[in-house]
Amino acid sequence: MNNTYQAVAHSKVSILETNRVIKNTYLLLSMTLMFSALTAGISMAFNLPHPGFIITLVGYFGLLFLTNKFQNSAMGLVFIFALTGFMGMTLGPVISHYINAFSNGTELVMMAMGGTGLIFLSLSAYALTTRKDFSFMGGFLSVGVLVAFVAGLVGYFAEIPALSLAVSAAVILLMSALILYETSQIIYGGERNYIMATVTLYIALYNLFVNLLMLLGFFGGEE
Repeated sequence: MNNTYQAVAHSKVSILETNRVIKNTYLLLSMTLMFSALTAGISMAFNLPHPGFIITLVGYFGLLFLTNKFQNSAMGLVFIFALTGFMGMTLGPVISHYINAFSNGTELVMMAMGGTGLIFLSLSAYALTTRKDFSFMGGFLSVGVLVAFVAGLVGYFAEIPALSLAVSAAVILLMSALILYETSQIIYGGERNYIMATVTLYIALYNLFVNLLMLLGFFGGEE
């Protein structure tokens, strides 16, 4: 009988903990997205140049490392806002480029934003309502992201448009799978730190938006 009570109590605690992580994750994600949009807007308003490929990578991985290192302290919140603010700054010049390069640039940006939001909300709702376990995708995502990153570098430096487009399509699929995987991790206790859960979902959203914008620009951009 005591074992039954203990099992029920443990189940209730697990559910409460899961709900707490979900609530904190989506609250922090909303705040970091707004802060990222603010820094992107500032970058566009002052017409700041893109920092370049190397600085972007160093800034991204450096701040990601610091966020991970301090994930269990208040400094983790400082570094996640530093990370998302920095990524917003790098996004501003990209958005400005599309707005200026295409007569329908603003429409393309809005479509990419809408598509990103729709994908995220649909996949998150599916994972939360069905409670399906997507942890089996962990290995696939690790390999897929690595392959896409290397292929992206080749496409960038070799200037191969077809490869870049193929990578963008693959990244969209991978980030969609990452949203399902991370949400599932939160539900089943694989991720109990809301700062790291937020980082993962933010990265997925950032890459979804950028790559959707790239595909829309290529296939629907009007000079």
